[in-house]
Amino acid sequence: MAKGGGERALLLPVSADGAKGNGGGGGGGDDAALFKGSAVTRRGAAAALSYMSCSVLLVMFNKAALSSYKFPCANVITLLQMVCSTCLLYVLRRLKIISFTNSEPSVPSNSLFFVPFRILLRTTPLSLAYLLYMLASMESVRGVNVPMYTTLRRTTVVFTMTMEYFLSKQKHTPPIIGSVALIVFGAFVAGARDLSFDARGYAIVFVANITTAVYLATINRIGKSSGLNSFGLMWCNGLVCGPSVLFLTYIQGDLKRAVQFPYLYSPGFQAVLLFSCILAFLLNYTIFWNTILNSALTQSMCGNLKDFFTVGIGWVLFGGLPFDLLNVIGQGLGFLGSGLYAYCKIKGK
Repeated sequence: MAKGGGERALLLPVSADGAKGNGGGGGGGDDAALFKGSAVTRRGAAAALSYMSCSVLLVMFNKAALSSYKFPCANVITLLQMVCSTCLLYVLRRLKIISFTNSEPSVPSNSLFFVPFRILLRTTPLSLAYLLYMLASMESVRGVNVPMYTTLRRTTVVFTMTMEYFLSKQKHTPPIIGSVALIVFGAFVAGARDLSFDARGYAIVFVANITTAVYLATINRIGKSSGLNSFGLMWCNGLVCGPSVLFLTYIQGDLKRAVQFPYLYSPGFQAVLLFSCILAFLLNYTIFWNTILNSALTQSMCGNLKDFFTVGIGWVLFGGLPFDLLNVIGQGLGFLGSGLYAYCKIKGK
């Protein structure tokens, strides 16, 4: 029975090793190059596109909850997302639909944690980085309009490159560095005349950028050495971070404010929360999948490429940023830099 569960789990794209296993021996599987001479595999491209789709939708639903409905407790949304994700993983693992490791489980299937305790401790730095990333990212959406939020978030690539260098001594080619510089320059041009400038909002976004870079670099470092696949890493994050977020929301009084929220039982608000939780689960999964298959910097750059859709949809749905030629030029430079990076990665430069 365990073997059958493992076979079912291999059908799911959960790790780089799993990708190799599924690729087949003929070179025509998911581990094959996207096209001749490409440095990106088909599975890597699928991971990147999946991440971008989930990310765009999640930003929209989080923005709707925090700004349109004016829900005052961002940490409560984070807590709900963690609880839903952990419960779903527990059910899927209990039913043996998924596995938490790249090989056969090393603990009994009726174990409470499903992973060895030493592995849980080993992934603690990743879980703490995830906690900071979640809290900062959720709060950063509130104080800045969607177009400027996505613009400022593009500077994450600089922090990611820095973290990759310090953690793994990874260096990048001049074309890659040039594309990153173009993105950052475009971000500053776009924000030069932001009429809705909010110093606190900008500061929180930059904190979110730093925590994102630390999180992605930690995934790339710990994720590949822990023996856990994407689902296993998400499970450990939920076990470690869930109690911490619950304690934080309790001492800050967020739980009480959430219960007293006037739109709590509104079908529209509940639908927004439901989709936010579902998309958060899918987003976390695709972040692990994309980062492990590709790299932390590629994951960060995918965040820039999907901004084209985030900016357009956010401008239409939420507004908040009057038309300004300088902003449009800055946005264009950012997209050009992201496209240049994608071209260099696909061509293997």
